[in-house]
Parts: sequence; structure tokens; C-alpha cells
Amino acid sequence: MKELCFTNITVDSVTIPVFVQKQIGLSVLRIDQLHEIVSGNKWFKLRYYIQEAVETNKNHIVTFGGAYSNHIVATAAACRIHQLNCTGIIRGEEAVSLSPTLLQAKELGMQLVFISREDYAAKKLPALLNSEDSYIINEGGYGRIGAQGAASISDHFIPADYSHICCAVGTGTMMAGLMNALTGQQVIGISAMKNNLQLEEAVRQLLTEPQQQIQLFHDYHFGGYAKHKPTLLSFMNEFYRTTGIPSDFVYTGKLFYAINDLAAKDFFSPGSKILLIHSGGLQGNRSLSKDTLIF
Repeated sequence: MKELCFTNITVDSVTIPVFVQKQIGLSVLRIDQLHEIVSGNKWFKLRYYIQEAVETNKNHIVTFGGAYSNHIVATAAACRIHQLNCTGIIRGEEAVSLSPTLLQAKELGMQLVFISREDYAAKKLPALLNSEDSYIINEGGYGRIGAQGAASISDHFIPADYSHICCAVGTGTMMAGLMNALTGQQVIGISAMKNNLQLEEAVRQLLTEPQQQIQLFHDYHFGGYAKHKPTLLSFMNEFYRTTGIPSDFVYTGKLFYAINDLAAKDFFSPGSKILLIHSGGLQGNRSLSKDTLIF
């Protein structure tokens, strides 16, 4: 996959009262700044899939997602960059009005195919997509190749002096990749979903050392995937006022809230140095009413 401009990425040290009080260092890795559409972890998870497709002369990428999927729109943009055809298999019936996410994916050249939730759960492809030139990428980039790409985040941006690397978790691909790449640093995941008790196993399936302990929190979903409550939105606005860093309510807002709450509850020892991975996905905020967020 063509390299994007890594010079856009910064590690922002932030000052939040509870972390100062608890004598904990806090920084945010801004991989959301990598690209305006293929932002954050999406580029890293896609990079080796796209590379393999190109090397094997597969010029049609097929992948899966919902109406507000970061992965869908990122894949559409990546395929445009590489001049590949692409199709998104979208969960559920086609709505009368497409979401901003799907509209953008369509504008980027992605063909959208809507299938029932039952067929989607079974990853049942329409027959016309089972062609020799098709290359299939799982939802969210899940898989060993996606984890390999996520592991490369550490090659450029994660110094060894951080004690805790914290990320939001959807499929578990990025978390597994980080765990594979890092030694001596604890990776903490915050699940964006409610009662997804299969998530640990999904992460474990991608680990090069499956016996590793998986530190994953399930209590910060705010009602479930892509759900939110006023408490979360208020926190996101306050976090932005304090740090100038925007977040999304699906993933990073929940991550930032969770780590703040864990610090307040003395989960981290004094002297800890925490790095939050800003995995992008800000486009998801477009489903909120205008002026809900201040950024």
C-alpha cells in the first residue's frame, strides 16, 4: 500500500487534572492525522491486504460493514488511491436515505450491495462477487494480515518508555497487533460493544503468543456499539476544551473516558506513563445532531 505522510502524526502530551493528581503521564498518539479519510488504524490494518491484492493481481476488493462503518469508507478511499475496484457488502436493507458514510464511500467509487442481517452474519457473498479477481477483506480488517499491519504502528510511533498503551477495540485486530509488536509494555483495550464476550478469543486468535494475558474492559460501552449517553458527549466536549483533541462517540471518546475513569479509580500506579492511540473515525460523529459537539 502506498505510504502516506507520517510527518503529519504527532504525540501530544496532555494535561488532565486527575492524571496530574495521580502523578501519571498522559499522551495521545495522533494517527488520526495520517489521512483525512483513511485515518488512524484503518490505514495500518488495510496496508498489507491491499499490498497482497496488488501483488496477486486481484483488482476488486470486497469487504463488509454497517451504515456508519469507518472501515467501509476507509477501504473505498484506499482503493481509489490504488486504482482498485471495490464493493462494500452492507448489513441490512438499503435505507431510503443513505448515511453520510455510505454516501462518501459511493462518491469514492465503492459499489454498495445490501444484504439481510442473516446473510451478513454468515458472510454470504452474492454470487456475482465470487470472481477470480476479487480479494475479500473481513469486516474491520480482522485477520492476521490486518494485525500485522496494526503491529507496524509501533515501528514508527511508540517509544519504549510508555508503560501502558491503550486503544479502543472493535474487532480486536489493532489490539492483537500491538500486543504482538510490544514487549514490556501493557496493552489495554476498551471494548466499544456491549457484552461482546467473544472479543478476548477474537484477539487471542491473532496473537503470536496466545498465552499472553489480555487486558480488556467491557464496562464503557454507554449502551452498546455506536450508542452514547449525555455523560459521554459532555466528556468529549470537555476533553476537547482541555486538550484540543477531537474524539468520536463510537470508539475514541469511550477510550478517553475509560482511561480517565480508571485513573480516578487508581488502576494505574503513580509514575505510570500512558499512551492513548487515537484511531481516527471522526466521520462517525456526522450521525449526531448539529452542535452536539463543539468541534
